Amino acid sequence: MDAVVKNFPASGQTDSAPTQEQAEEAVRVLLRWVGENPEREGLLDTPKRVAAAYRELFSGYSLSAEEVLGRTFEEVSGYGDAVLVRDIPFFSHCEHHMLPISGKAHVAYLPNGRVLGLSKIARVVDIFGRRLQTQENLTAQIAAAIEKTLRPRGVAVMIEAEHMCMAMRGVQKQGSTTLTTTFTGEYGDNAAEQARFLTLVRNR
Repeated sequence: MDAVVKNFPASGQTDSAPTQEQAEEAVRVLLRWVGENPEREGLLDTPKRVAAAYRELFSGYSLSAEEVLGRTFEEVSGYGDAVLVRDIPFFSHCEHHMLPISGKAHVAYLPNGRVLGLSKIARVVDIFGRRLQTQENLTAQIAAAIEKTLRPRGVAVMIEAEHMCMAMRGVQKQGSTTLTTTFTGEYGDNAAEQARFLTLVRNR
């Protein structure tokens, strides 16, 4: 992601956040707990690799959506219709089991004199995706960040995702997808705008 990355610990964490060494030791504990030997050759570097992977997978805690969305453009030649970026792929992790979520986000807004660079929308999806999430919360956070920064006439967000906590464990329903939507402003007040958004998302 092309965004400003702050050093860990992220905002909201305390100065006593675990060190890299403590994170690696936690991985060793889990390896022993599942019945493995963290000292065998194939696992010697696993704690370091897992810690590095988690730093990347959860880098959203060190990124600011407000900073990413901070620059907007006024030269739109009077354009005021919907701006839609659809099929934005993302990966996240559920906060209940820390298992992967994968899917696509569709994000639209109705400009109010200013527009965003299109890549900014995809970056905001990544920022919130790279945190422990519920899909409902992720959908609402994306809409709220755009609403707060851009002040558009309305925002619409739809997320379609598969949750590995349903596919790999529990009910083990592979291929099941979950769909969530959030509408604000004119999208929230106008059923016709909602219908048009859904049509544009589905119209391939």
